[in-house]
Amino acid sequence: MAQAAVQTLDISPVGRVEGDLDVRVEVADGRVVNAWTQAELFRGFEIILRDKDPQAGLVVTPRACGICGASHLTCAAWALDTAWATTVPRNAILARNLGQLAESLQSLPRHHYGLFMIDYTNKAYAGSRYYEEAVKRWSPFTGTNYEIGVTISGRPVEIYALLGGQWPHSSYMVPGGVMCAPTLTDVTRAWSILEHFRRNWLEPIWLGCSLERYEEIRSYDDFMAWLDERPEHANSDLGMFWRMSHDIGLDTYGRGHGKFVTWGYLPHEDKYNKPTIEGRNAALIMKSGVYDGATDTHKLMDQSFTREDTLHAWYDEGGPVHPFDRTTKPVQKNDVDPNGKYSWSTAVGHSENGRLEAGPLARQLVAGGRHGEAWQHYDPLVLDIYRKTGGASVALRHFARMHEGVKIYREMERVLRELRLGDEWYIKPTERDGRGWGATEAIRGALCHWIEVRGGKIKNYQIIAPTTWNVGPRASTGERGPIEEALIGIPIRDPHDPVEVGHVCRSYDSCLVCTVHAHDAKTGEELARFRTA
Repeated sequence: MAQAAVQTLDISPVGRVEGDLDVRVEVADGRVVNAWTQAELFRGFEIILRDKDPQAGLVVTPRACGICGASHLTCAAWALDTAWATTVPRNAILARNLGQLAESLQSLPRHHYGLFMIDYTNKAYAGSRYYEEAVKRWSPFTGTNYEIGVTISGRPVEIYALLGGQWPHSSYMVPGGVMCAPTLTDVTRAWSILEHFRRNWLEPIWLGCSLERYEEIRSYDDFMAWLDERPEHANSDLGMFWRMSHDIGLDTYGRGHGKFVTWGYLPHEDKYNKPTIEGRNAALIMKSGVYDGATDTHKLMDQSFTREDTLHAWYDEGGPVHPFDRTTKPVQKNDVDPNGKYSWSTAVGHSENGRLEAGPLARQLVAGGRHGEAWQHYDPLVLDIYRKTGGASVALRHFARMHEGVKIYREMERVLRELRLGDEWYIKPTERDGRGWGATEAIRGALCHWIEVRGGKIKNYQIIAPTTWNVGPRASTGERGPIEEALIGIPIRDPHDPVEVGHVCRSYDSCLVCTVHAHDAKTGEELARFRTA
C-alpha cells in the first residue's frame, strides 16, 4: 500500500495569540502527523535587567506583556520579598491579590469574544445548526454579544486603577507591601463595578442564571443537567459555546501530553506575611500542583524541579538547567531548522515529569485534587469532565478558562470584605544580597520570576511565562512542546485555511508578547544598546 503524501504547511503568523507565533505542520491523509511551534521574536528582559537596581524589575517586567502586567508585577514583588526576607502586611497581600484578580476577570470576556469565538463564525462551520446564531452573536465588531463582551471587559480594571492609578503597567506593588491606601470611597466604588459586571454580563449573558445556581454544579452530570434545565441556560453564551463546540468537533482534538502544571496563586493574607520560597505552597488559596492524566495523580509543584532546555532554541547555553543557573546567551538568529534550533522560546520542563501544559485547564485539573492543605480551594468539576470525556480538548481548555470567572468574582468579593482600611499597607524592608523567587498564575497559566542580587545589583533575572511552557520547542529528549503535541492528529479540512491549527493555539491563549517580547536580536551591539537604555 502506497504511503500517503506528506504536505508541509507553514502558518505565519498564527493570528489572535497576542504576539508572533509561527507554526509548521506536516499533514498526511488530512491529519497533522508532525508539528513545530516557532517563537520568532527575542525577549531581552533578562539581559536588560542585568546589573540594574534590584527594584528595576518592578518597573520593567510589567511591560513584558500588555495584558498581564499585574501578574508580572506580582512575581517581581514576591521575588524581592523572598530575597530580602520582608514582612508583608495583611492589607498589602489582599491589595496585591485584588489587582491580579481584576486583571484576570477583565481577560475572560476580552479573550472569549475578541480572540476565541471569532473562529466559530468561520465559513468552515456554515453547516452547523448553530452557525447562524454564532454569526449573529460573535462576529467581530458587529456581533451583538461581541460588543457587549468587549465593552464589559474594561470594567474590572477600573478596580485595578483604584489601587495602582492606571492599568496596564502600574507599579504599586513593592517589596514590603503596596504603595496605596484605598479609602472607603474606593472600596464602595469597587463593589459597584463588580455588581455592574455581574448584572450586565456574567449572569444574564454568560451564564443565563445566578452565580448561586452555577456554583451548585460540581460534576459533568450536574453540568449537563444544568444545560437542559432551562432555555436560558442552553441559550446563554456558555450554553451556546458548549453546544456548538461539540457540534463542530472541538471536543475531539487538541489532547496534548496529558500532563499539567500550576504554581498556584493568591497567598492567604494571614499565612504569607513572612514570605519564603519554601513556605509558599502551604500559604496559597489556589494550590499548586502537577497533574498526570495517565496515572490520574496529583502532587505539589516545587520550583526546584524546573528546567530550561536550549538545545532547539537560539541560545548558546548548556542544559537542561535550573533558571537560577541560566546565563541567557542569545546567538545571532539562525534559519529555522526543524532538526536543530528553530525558536527563541526555551523548552521548559519538570526534571521528573518532563514537558507540562500550563494554563486554566491545568489550574482546574489541579483544583480537583485532594493534595495540599485541607483549607485550600477545591473544585472537582473540570477534573470530572476531563475523566469522563476522554481528556483534554480545544473545547475543554476554553471551558476551564471561562469556568474560572465565577470563582474569581467571588474571591474579589471576599477581598473587599477583608480589607481593614485603618491598618498598615507597607513595612519598609532591609535590602540585602540573596536569591528570590516569585510566582503566580497569570490568566494564561504558570508565571514565575527568579532573581539573584549581588553587591546591590541584579546578577541574574529569569522569567518563565505561561507560553514558555506551552509554545517551547522540542526538548533534548525529543519530547515535543505541549502545543506541538496537541497539534498531532488534528484534522485539516482546508490546507488553504487551516482553522483547526488556530483553534488549538488559541485554546492555550498563548501570549508570545510575554514569552519572547522585545526585539529581534541580530547583533551584539543591539543587545548592548537595550541593556543600557
